[in-house]
Amino acid sequence: MIRISGSKATWQPWRVGVLFSRTGPMSIIEETQLRGTLLAIEEINERGGIDGRELVPIIYDPASEDELYAHLARKLLTEHGITNIFGCYRSSSRKAVLPIVERLNGLLWYPTLYEGFEYSPNVIYTGAAPNQNSVDLCDYLLENVGKRFYFIGSDYIYPRRSNRIMRNLLRRRGGEVVGETYIKLNARHRDFIPVVARIKALRPDVIFSTVVGEATVSLYQVYADMGLDPGRMPIASLTTTETEIRAMGGDVGKGHITSAPYFQSLDGPNNRMFVEKFKKHFGHDEPTNMCAEAAYFQVQMFAQALCVANSMDTDLLRSLALAQTIEAPQGPVSINPKYGQANVWSRIGRVTHLGQFEILRQSMAAVNADPYMMDLSCA
Repeated sequence: MIRISGSKATWQPWRVGVLFSRTGPMSIIEETQLRGTLLAIEEINERGGIDGRELVPIIYDPASEDELYAHLARKLLTEHGITNIFGCYRSSSRKAVLPIVERLNGLLWYPTLYEGFEYSPNVIYTGAAPNQNSVDLCDYLLENVGKRFYFIGSDYIYPRRSNRIMRNLLRRRGGEVVGETYIKLNARHRDFIPVVARIKALRPDVIFSTVVGEATVSLYQVYADMGLDPGRMPIASLTTTETEIRAMGGDVGKGHITSAPYFQSLDGPNNRMFVEKFKKHFGHDEPTNMCAEAAYFQVQMFAQALCVANSMDTDLLRSLALAQTIEAPQGPVSINPKYGQANVWSRIGRVTHLGQFEILRQSMAAVNADPYMMDLSCA
């Protein structure tokens, strides 16, 4: 279909930018976000596109390097004339891209849990904020596991700020932090041995992990190698997904805990359809996870807004995006217009021997985004 608008034919495809790492230490999880994004784009095009026009991604690999994220975001916005970018996992990469999209008035769709305490009119945040994952995880662990926590995280923005939030939550609830360690992003098996030895000596009730990427696999494997028992001292995380569990092995991950809006094991027709399509495209053994799911539904939300706007104008499209709701695989999701942040579900799961999560508890509905934690006063 060709629609004439003034003197210009509008048969040209809609183009969007995609920035997820396919190489480097973050590729283990960002590859799944890329897959969720491409699956949604394919579905949209199979339905006839948006207003009869195909949605075409321009994809770059930032190679897990923050500086390259910034360079490629600028390239997409200036050389390619892109206005919407789907991308970023680490908060440091988001913050590298943020001044670019703000200066050039682009729109970044960010499908990753983050530390909150940020607002930008040029970002739509579709992962969980701390009030949607950290709070419930803290309460669950204090009620069911114990009060003595050891923090271990990758050494960048998100783990440090996330740990600050968890520390404040624990302080208000009678818990304590008995130790805290940060480890380099590309840490390997040997790097975790002294850390886990120290944890073993301190004997906390729970290890709170904000380790990300390939290093996650090494942490859990060293934990298992050193004979620690998740029944007595589990690793509880906001960042460990089915993908990392697959890489480390279900026997290694069994018994550990994650708080997330989405798990592959969720029952329901929307999720069954999502999982089936994902596996059909990328392999039967390839699991979905919270990051892939957010990447998937945010593209669908973008498409809904674009269908109404029929324009890539950032200001118009953002105003319409803030009004969107969608039946996501995790359940009904909407965008909180005050913060540009998705109202997502809160769930806690424990890893089974099959590498999936048994859901221990969940919210009754999506939790309203409160990235500044105004209701909890724990900044």
